[in-house]
Amino acid sequence: MSAFIGKKAPEFHAPAVINGNEIIPDFSLEQYIGKKYVVLFFYPMDFTFVCPTELHAFQDKLPEFEKRNVAVVGCSVDSEYSHFAWLNQDRNKGGIHGVKYPIVSDFSKTISQNYGVLAADYLTNETGEVVAVGEPVAYRGLFLIDKNGIIRHYVINDLPLGRNVDEAIRMVDALQHFEEYGEVCPANWSKGKDAMKATQEGVSGYLSHH
Repeated sequence: MSAFIGKKAPEFHAPAVINGNEIIPDFSLEQYIGKKYVVLFFYPMDFTFVCPTELHAFQDKLPEFEKRNVAVVGCSVDSEYSHFAWLNQDRNKGGIHGVKYPIVSDFSKTISQNYGVLAADYLTNETGEVVAVGEPVAYRGLFLIDKNGIIRHYVINDLPLGRNVDEAIRMVDALQHFEEYGEVCPANWSKGKDAMKATQEGVSGYLSHH
């Protein structure tokens, strides 16, 4: 898999559930170009154990993302009808009722494949049968996409490993700090800490491409 950093986020048009209660047939990230940053995260499946903790964690921090002008979008290989049913199941029964950000249906698995997070490869065996090697679900991928539609950060966790939502916010802060002040952010930097002035040589390569 080639690195996605600095490249255009793969486009898609797919069904999604928005506001926790409305299915729309043609959701796309194009609506955010020039307007918002996007945190697009993939999770393996609806109605599982680790996934609802993550989806609720993103919802709990949604005000923090919104005040940074970031749209949060979830995605899994389940159908929009599965998403809808899970959104209507109470939180104390393993559901994700109360989640308001869009959840995209990657039922064809092509979005996961284009973002390099599909946990399966499809191969043809000696009898001509197409078989899946691995789990045909998405790894826990997270992509930070800037207002120009360019991927600036991503991380991909294996299926058992839940994410740190605060780290996603920290990366948004780092990107926005760089964009505003031209300063680079050292290890363990967080908002409010001192950043560093980069040398002209170090930044020139970046600036020449943006």
